[in-house]
Amino acid sequence: MTKLSVNINKIATLRNARGGDFPNVVKSAIDIQNFGAQGITVHPRPDERHIRYQDARDLKPIISTEFNIEGNPIPKFIDLVLEVKPHQVTLVPDSVDAITSNAGWDTVTNQDFLKEVIAEFKRNNIRTSIFIDTDFKLIEAAAETGADRVELYTEEFALQYDKGNKKAVLPYVESAKLAHKLGLGINAGHDLSLHNILYFSKKIPFLDEVSIGHALIAESLYLGLENVINQYLYKLSL
Repeated sequence: MTKLSVNINKIATLRNARGGDFPNVVKSAIDIQNFGAQGITVHPRPDERHIRYQDARDLKPIISTEFNIEGNPIPKFIDLVLEVKPHQVTLVPDSVDAITSNAGWDTVTNQDFLKEVIAEFKRNNIRTSIFIDTDFKLIEAAAETGADRVELYTEEFALQYDKGNKKAVLPYVESAKLAHKLGLGINAGHDLSLHNILYFSKKIPFLDEVSIGHALIAESLYLGLENVINQYLYKLSL
């Protein structure tokens, strides 16, 4: 069964809006795990506009499932990951001013840099994943970096699926097959939702994990957090 990792950035956004500690991200992570999710994801950015670096430190002791930290491997981020030692680090090439992640890595141009960063994380027994588009050359280059997994950037699939274009999943299917052939695990994330997760997960072979945050938290405003998590788990099990 494909694992569900819940990105709790939006919970931190809500907390930060009032400057206090409500909702509490640690308690939220505990609840999410108790509701059945198999992982917690955070994506701290340099301006700490949602998840703060201290949140990652505070979360580590209470994670009983899998802890995934995403981010651009600038020195501050690398230091945090090496300090916290999550189960997985997902490398995302987001710029400082990006509202959200909007592109995967150019693993050809940045291969030497990625090799160096990944080698350091792997020396510390941290599984590594590269956020990537469905370009065969980039996936082949990702395999040469020493990464353990790739995370397929699924925004285009979600946009096209909403328009009724179900064939938009095909590049992801072929990319997953290639990644698996090259020895890479397959994660996926960005704009996956209750609306599209069943179709996507049933079509993508070898799918290890999905990371879902914005849609899941938004859906929970209407349907309740525990209910929404259980709906995702059910759909991923089919």
